[in-house]
Amino acid sequence: MRCFIAIDIDENNRAALGDLQQQLKSKVDVKRSDVKWVNPENVHLTLKFLGEIKDEQVVDICNIVKEVAGRHNSFELGIESVGYFGGRSARVLWVGMGKGRDNLLRLQEDLEQQLASAGWPAEKRAYSGHLTLCRLRNPKAGFKLVPIVEQYKDFKVGIMPADSVLVYQSQLTPAGPIYTVLGEYKMRET
Repeated sequence: MRCFIAIDIDENNRAALGDLQQQLKSKVDVKRSDVKWVNPENVHLTLKFLGEIKDEQVVDICNIVKEVAGRHNSFELGIESVGYFGGRSARVLWVGMGKGRDNLLRLQEDLEQQLASAGWPAEKRAYSGHLTLCRLRNPKAGFKLVPIVEQYKDFKVGIMPADSVLVYQSQLTPAGPIYTVLGEYKMRET
């Protein structure tokens, strides 16, 4: 099964992300087929993508996540600043993290280290906590979106609670991914 570890987004911020996507869509003239917008219901803050794992590994992963989550205090995260990955032509549009970013980085680093100790390959790139808004399928659309993104670099979506860490199964379907929670582990209350 295909799995990842993430922090879930609350409903108010999902709605605000949907509004932001609508604003961005209205400001750029690109073909519908050139941009794959992420359904706000599927937006989450990924801490670690595990990929394909064996069913019997789920228990070990959940135990690691439970242990790590239990060592960290809950915190608030500021969702802000639209940006993109991909040189001069955007490939992915995202919203970054502001307030609470240091807490997020400590949590993710602890999780990464514990998983690496258990034999999961460590990520080679530095962690960049973000919420994906869309993926660009055509470089021309990416070029058109870059100047629009610049207008939103100081945009603030809202504040979200980071109080639990979830293990998800991800099933890819033609209609989009289906996410199933395999485990949810609370962080310490502050």
